[in-house]
Amino acid sequence: MVWNASVEKTHITHIDDGFDFLGWNFRKYKGKLLIKPSDKSIGKITRKVSDVIKRAKSWEQENLINALNPIIVGWSNYHRSVVSKEVFSKLDSIVWNMLWRWAKRRHPNKSKTWIVRKYWHREGTRNWVFSTKKNRLKLFSDTKIVRHIGLKLDKNPYLDIEYFKLRKFRQ
Repeated sequence: MVWNASVEKTHITHIDDGFDFLGWNFRKYKGKLLIKPSDKSIGKITRKVSDVIKRAKSWEQENLINALNPIIVGWSNYHRSVVSKEVFSKLDSIVWNMLWRWAKRRHPNKSKTWIVRKYWHREGTRNWVFSTKKNRLKLFSDTKIVRHIGLKLDKNPYLDIEYFKLRKFRQ
């Protein structure tokens, strides 16, 4: 069987220029390979959150939180094994601004202070938590970054049982 690369789908590039694959951008920065969420993936999640918030013009806050949480948690879990901390913080800021505009549109005649007291609450050390008494909006940055642990190629899963037990424990 002969394998032929598709001319339309194949793109050859230098690693310093980087390339996108499966929602990640692979690029070498100062000699070190970094894998980050791609700009396309970031744009897609931003549009998805924006679409939900636009549909939620008349929704209760609880329903909006219930609609957004699985989207936020799912996307951030997918990207938690790569260099995502800055992207998570940036997305938290973008979502906060979207929610602020949503809240102001719902109550055009109310003061900013009133809106803050209605929709944002204090939780532990955080002052601006979009929440109700039952639930709170998850943040992208709430997701713990989990680094991929490389596998020692000279280890055998049948002979080096202790190594694989320790490796599994660390994950």
